[in-house]
Amino acid sequence: MNLNAISQNVMTPEILWKLGRVTPLGLSKDSKKIVYKVANPSVQDNNSSSKFYIIPIEGGAATEIESTKDYIADKNISPDTKYILSHQEVKLQNVLGKDFYPELDKSDVQIYDSLNYRHWDSWNEGKFNHVFYSENKKDATQTDIMPNELFDCPTKPFGGDEDYIWSADSKSILYVCKKKTGTAYAVSTDTNIYQYNIETAQTINLTADNKGYDVTPQFSKSGILAWLQMQRDGYEADKNDIVILNNGTKINLTAHWDGTVDSFLWSEDNKKIYFIAPIDGTKQLFEVNLSKDKKTQNHIQQITDGYFDITHLIGFAKNKIIVTREDINHASEIFSYDLTKKKWKQITTINSEIYNSIALSKTEKRYITTTDGKKMLVWVIYPPHFDASKKYPTLLYCQGGPQSALSQFYSFRWNFQLMAANDYIVIAPNRRGMPGHGVAWNEQISKDWGGQVMDDYLSAIDDISKESYVDTNRLGCIGASYGGYSVFYLAGIHNNRFKTFIAHDGVFNTQSMYGTTEEIFFNNWDFGGAYWEKENSIVQKAYTLFNPITNVSKWNTPILIIQGGKDFRVPIGQAQEAFQAAQLRGIKSRFLYFPDENHWVLKAQNAQIWQKEFYKWLNETL
Repeated sequence: MNLNAISQNVMTPEILWKLGRVTPLGLSKDSKKIVYKVANPSVQDNNSSSKFYIIPIEGGAATEIESTKDYIADKNISPDTKYILSHQEVKLQNVLGKDFYPELDKSDVQIYDSLNYRHWDSWNEGKFNHVFYSENKKDATQTDIMPNELFDCPTKPFGGDEDYIWSADSKSILYVCKKKTGTAYAVSTDTNIYQYNIETAQTINLTADNKGYDVTPQFSKSGILAWLQMQRDGYEADKNDIVILNNGTKINLTAHWDGTVDSFLWSEDNKKIYFIAPIDGTKQLFEVNLSKDKKTQNHIQQITDGYFDITHLIGFAKNKIIVTREDINHASEIFSYDLTKKKWKQITTINSEIYNSIALSKTEKRYITTTDGKKMLVWVIYPPHFDASKKYPTLLYCQGGPQSALSQFYSFRWNFQLMAANDYIVIAPNRRGMPGHGVAWNEQISKDWGGQVMDDYLSAIDDISKESYVDTNRLGCIGASYGGYSVFYLAGIHNNRFKTFIAHDGVFNTQSMYGTTEEIFFNNWDFGGAYWEKENSIVQKAYTLFNPITNVSKWNTPILIIQGGKDFRVPIGQAQEAFQAAQLRGIKSRFLYFPDENHWVLKAQNAQIWQKEFYKWLNETL
C-alpha cells in the first residue's frame, strides 16, 4: 500500500476499508506458533480475499501458508483419530411449490403451516443442518446422527462447527441443538447440549433441566465438560454463566457473580477457566478457580484492565494467554498476555503502518448522575487535534441490542474513530440495558424500552452540552437496531435538543414489529407479550406509550432512515412506515435502502455508500 497517497492524516472511509481484518484460527500443533487469517476487502471488486499466516508465539515475522491443515489440529477428528465429524444441509420438509407439485417445477411458491418460515436473512426451504460422522479415511460412509430430525446443528443463523465436539474417550459426540420446530421454535430459546453414543446410536439430553440457552460445550484435558448457560426460556440476554459437569454433578461456577460471560477457555492444568466478560465499558479477561479448597473454590478474579476489549481467547503458551484485542482507535490484532508478569505484547501488526500514519482520536471515560440518582459511564471520543477553545458538533450514539455491551469495540460501520476524524465529538452512554455494570442494570431495560433509558440518553447529551467546546446548536442523534428505535423515540420527545437524526434498521412501530419479526421470543420478553393482550398493562405500555409512532405528531427534525432489504429481525416495513410518516409531515428526510443487506452492511461498495451518505447527511443537516 502506498501510504503517501493518503491525502489526509486522519481516518477516512477509504482508509477504513483498507484495514486488514484479523481472525485467529488457533495455535499450531506444537503450541509454538499462532495460525491466523487476514481478510482484505476490495472496494473495487466489491468482495474480500483472505490469506493465511503463521507467526511465532513471541512475535516476529509471519509466514504466509497455503492451507491451515498441516498446522492446526483438526478438532473434528476424534481423539483416537478413528473418526471425523462434519455437517451439511439435509432436505427434509416440503416447503416449495414444486415440492408439492413436481409437474409445476417453474413455480416459485413457498407454502408454510407454522412460524420460523424465515430467519435472520434467509427463508426456510425445508433444509436442516445435520451433523455426520465417518471413519477418518477417504470416501468413508457418513452417518447422520440426527436422522429425519427437523432440527439444526449447527444452530441457525450463526452456528458453526463449534456447535459439535468429540467426547474425550471418542465414544460420543456432543452437539448443540434447539429441538423445536415451527412456531415453537420462534418463541423459545431452549437450546440444549445432546450426547450421541456412536456404538448404540442413542442420544441423551445433558441439559434437559435448563430451559434457556445451553451452548459452546468444551472439555478440559481431564475430561470435565463446561458450557455456557442462560436459565430463562425466551430471554436471549439473560445472565450467561459457566456450568461444569464433573462426575455427574453440575456446578454453576459464576452463579454468585454479578456479571455475564461472553466466552471461556480451560486452563492447561484444568484448575481454572479463563473467560471474557464486559466490565465498566470494556471487555476484560477473568478467571474462575476450580480449586477444591473451599476458601478459593469458584473465586472469580479480574485479570486485565484498560481502555480496550479482549475479543477472542486463542490458547496458552507456557505462562502466556493468547488473545485478540481491539479498541476504539485500533481494529483487532493478536496479543499475548503474561499471566505472571502482567504484561502485554502485540504479536500481529497488520494495520500498524496505517495507524502510525494518521492522527488518532482521544477517548475519555466520563461518569454522570442519572435522573434516578445512579452513576452512569459514558464514553466520549474527541476529534484528532482536538482544541478545547473551539466548538464542535456532537453526536449522541445509541447502542443496539438493547443489551449488547457498549465497550471499546471497533466497528467497520459505526466507527467512532471515523466520526471523530470528521470533527464530531461522540458521546456513547452505557445507558440502562448495558452489561458490565451488574445484572440489575443490564436487566432494567426489559419491558421498559421507552422509560428510564430515554432519560439516560438525555442526561448524557445534556451533561456533555455543558462543556464550552460543544456546539449546542449542532447536536445529532444516531443509532441502529434498538439504537434506531431510540432515534425514532427521541425524535418525538427531545424538545428541540437535536438538529438531525439517523436511524438504521430501527424499530418504529412495536405493534407491526411484533407481527413481522422472526424471533418472537425476543418481543415476548422485551415487550411482555403480544399486542392483543389488552388486560396486561405492561404489554400495553410497550405498544402505546413506548411505541415511537405515538409521538410522531411531535416530529420536527430532519431524519435519515436506513434499511436492509434482507433484515428479517427488524423488517423493511419499520423503515417504510417511518419514512412515510416523515415525508407526509413535510420533514426533510431520506430513505437509504440496501436490497441485499441484512441487519448489517457487509458488501464493500455498499459499506462505502453507507459512509458517504452518513456524512453527507450530517453535512447537510448539522
